[in-house]
Amino acid sequence: MHAKLRPLAIAVVVVLVQAALVAFFAWPSLRTAPRDLPVVVTGPAAAAVTAELQQKLPGGFEITTVGDAAAADQALRDREAYAAFVTGPDGVTLHIASAASPAVATLLSQQAPGPVVDVVPVDSGDPRGAGLAAAFLPIVLTSMVAGIILTLAVASRTGRLAGVTGFALLAGLGGAWVLHQGYDILPGGYLAGAGALALLAFAVSATLAGLGTALGRAGLGLGALLVFLLGNPLSAVASAPELLPQPWGAIGQLLPPGAGATLLRSVAYFDGAGGAVAAWTLAAWAAAGLLLLAVPGRRQAPAEGRATPEATEAAVAAPIA
Repeated sequence: MHAKLRPLAIAVVVVLVQAALVAFFAWPSLRTAPRDLPVVVTGPAAAAVTAELQQKLPGGFEITTVGDAAAADQALRDREAYAAFVTGPDGVTLHIASAASPAVATLLSQQAPGPVVDVVPVDSGDPRGAGLAAAFLPIVLTSMVAGIILTLAVASRTGRLAGVTGFALLAGLGGAWVLHQGYDILPGGYLAGAGALALLAFAVSATLAGLGTALGRAGLGLGALLVFLLGNPLSAVASAPELLPQPWGAIGQLLPPGAGATLLRSVAYFDGAGGAVAAWTLAAWAAAGLLLLAVPGRRQAPAEGRATPEATEAAVAAPIA
């Protein structure tokens, strides 16, 4: 390519990448709608409410009938459902858990036929959950950057492992302190929140460092693709996996950002309920990253003019003429 055309070509490529990123990040938000959203119904008119929900939005809800209002509320606290339709002599009362998803709570409350009861409310300092969602992206991005920098700047595998471990620990403690103590938008125990953030940071940074160690710069690109391009828009941190087009919502929960968002909400608002799968998912990514860190990477070809160890030994052993 002619040297004068290279800047233009680079600009065109960057603009195309930008357009693809904008489209992919905006697409899930533009397709938000309930898809097999778990809800429960109870009371004498449970069958009628079930039929109405199925008729109004086919495929929108995964409906379970429970014995009474107490069981319905327990399903919300256990993160088995996002909402409960409690029927009685005075009609239907909608029970929600806005802490599980402010977006779902708002969507259902706007269409509620009667009173609304928030069984597990979101923190009063962050009533729409926007603060927690906005703070989540920097945690993921800095974890990516840590994995990339450690790969490029630290030569030894043990050094990279030590760096990833130290970063994850400090990232968890520091991030939880800002959200818990600084802004007071992360309820629950401080150490529980720090542990969730540390596990997320370790999973992301170890994955990037592991892929970079095993595959070089191509591995770093693959890690960024998985975590940033796919993981972030599919994380549902500002909505819910069941509001995203499927199977993308489910796939997002198998990637570190989505699993991290679910785990953080579980430990912050639900005493860990509903967070086991997310925790194991992050642990699996972390383990994969550690395994890749142990895999011998591709040897780099020696630079032109630089003597290899074998050539040096041969030169030393050769007789002097």
